Amino acid sequence: MKLQDLEIFVVGTPPPGWGGRYWLIVKLTADNGISGYGEVYAASVGPRAMVAVIEDVFARHMQGEAPANIETMFRRVYSSGFTQRPDLTVMGAFSGLEIACWDLWGKALGQPVHALLGGRLNERLRAYTYLYPLDGMEARDFWSSPEMQAESARAAVAQGFTAIKFDPAGPYTIHGGHQPAMWDIDLSVRMCAAIRKAVGNSADLLFGTHGQFTPSGAIRLGQALEPYSPLWFEEPIPPDNLLDFAQVAQAVRIPLATGERMTTKAEFGTLLRSGGASILQPALGRSGGILETKKIAAMAEAFGAQVAPHLYAGPVEWAANVQLGATLPNLLLVESIQTGGAFHRALTRESLVVEDGYITVPTAPGLGIAFDEDLARAQAYDGDALHLQMQEAPCDYTAANAFQGGAPRD
Repeated sequence: MKLQDLEIFVVGTPPPGWGGRYWLIVKLTADNGISGYGEVYAASVGPRAMVAVIEDVFARHMQGEAPANIETMFRRVYSSGFTQRPDLTVMGAFSGLEIACWDLWGKALGQPVHALLGGRLNERLRAYTYLYPLDGMEARDFWSSPEMQAESARAAVAQGFTAIKFDPAGPYTIHGGHQPAMWDIDLSVRMCAAIRKAVGNSADLLFGTHGQFTPSGAIRLGQALEPYSPLWFEEPIPPDNLLDFAQVAQAVRIPLATGERMTTKAEFGTLLRSGGASILQPALGRSGGILETKKIAAMAEAFGAQVAPHLYAGPVEWAANVQLGATLPNLLLVESIQTGGAFHRALTRESLVVEDGYITVPTAPGLGIAFDEDLARAQAYDGDALHLQMQEAPCDYTAANAFQGGAPRD
């Protein structure tokens, strides 16, 4: 069985756009007709350019190879171009293709992917979700309203979630790490207080930041949040200096979590050795794929760190997270988008759902999902925007910064 054909779906997300502007789904077909699906996460170039990169990586390093030869293909992609270092774009392309190889190989053997990775240790995976506006709420106001966020938190707990994430500390700006405005520290504290009061001990609070701050700015904010005992302080600084995470981790009494913008064991290994994080959040569509992330999780286990696979993408990466998570002794949580996201669930014909705050691991062959190609083609994205976009304006120190969530607004 050899890899023969590649098809790429650039799937636009319908409103409200949870999971990003579009998803890059790849389909690999072997010479015996069996196909598998994978997903590339958050390309940092436009969709047309990223499609070209995916096509090049497949034709140059994978076409004609047996789908089971994951290590060989990884080494080609990682090293052949006189690189042998983490590369978000190239490794992102490979990550999606690698996930598709596992799906294809599992289908060929009639086995779920987790059975090929050491077997299922966890039958149900504890899930978490971001807080999203409830019906009738004004979305523009929601992101800066402790009262609305608290109401959404109560609704999430009623659905069975025991961990909820929120991010009031914007903005996401191209100006790099900055000191938080006092407005943002105040809002973050009030939002933690309101949500903690609303849910009590029923749910862990997961505080997101997406790398906005300098190390000293992250410390100022993190120390202000300590009384509310969040389970984690997520990506408090940009990922471009991995050693700086240790400075924050040593000064803040909240576990640091990070990883969605990192790739391969090289970056995660540096983070672990420096003591920069105790919770890793690899995005499988960027981190190197399933096998590479299995290695990252094993390193984390040796350092006493846990793994919480990231998801702000489509349902194929979600399915890969679930298959890998089923095998991990140091799994903490898996991210979900609400109870699966209406479009996520439709695109996989309800193959994955969150019930009572947990995801039951599928036992069907491969990733265990039924991908709806007709729906994917009907929702084709033909624009040229980025999957996620940072704003150009810097932090506003004269008034509150109104972060508007991760949905596209074009």
